Amino acid sequence: MIGCLCIHGFTGAPYEVEPLVEYLKERTNWVFYVPTLPGHGESSYLNGIQYNQWITCAEKELKALFEKCEKVYVIGFSMGGMIASYLATMYPVNKLILLSAAAYYVNPKQLGIDIRNMVKDSLRGNLRKNELFRRYQRKIKETPFTATIQFRKLVSFIRPILTQVKVPTLIAQGECDGIVPPSSAEYLYRTISTEQKKLIYMKNSKHHICYCEEREALFSQVFDFLTDRNI
Repeated sequence: MIGCLCIHGFTGAPYEVEPLVEYLKERTNWVFYVPTLPGHGESSYLNGIQYNQWITCAEKELKALFEKCEKVYVIGFSMGGMIASYLATMYPVNKLILLSAAAYYVNPKQLGIDIRNMVKDSLRGNLRKNELFRRYQRKIKETPFTATIQFRKLVSFIRPILTQVKVPTLIAQGECDGIVPPSSAEYLYRTISTEQKKLIYMKNSKHHICYCEEREALFSQVFDFLTDRNI
């Protein structure tokens, strides 16, 4: 049996990877674990949460999958991609999928474009229809600064061990991502040691890549990679 652990991003929840999970469920009989990291989810409360708690939660879910499955794949979005990379260095993960993985964060050029578009929508009275504004309004208001520090600590902890990732890895990055810049994906591709690695760009995707207009093409490539159709 094959198991698949899917890890969401910082301040997020399982919904961030759900479209991909549903796509894979329709085409496989794999076991999927999609945990909510401590302090996250609909009733998020990140005060006092340490970054190692996020890692420990993901580790626990991964160990549970290994008890059931002969093969285990790990998919990580944004911060979840960094946690997934860590797990691939510590456990016998078979394949790794990194979606908008946050080895670096904040793309000033694209973020500037997004902010200008928000201002235009605000002046037109359409701000609440702006997708990015709706997605990030609550996050900006409710994310404590201490949690952001923990996120940065997690990235700083994991980045030096990326060279130890030796499993087949697919890296997917949106070219219009204002949170994680394309340089993050390029860094991951250069740094990860495996010979079986692939980097793909989604031309019109912003940060939430599982919701981009090109998601069917993305999901197809993920499926092909996991089922050995393009290795």
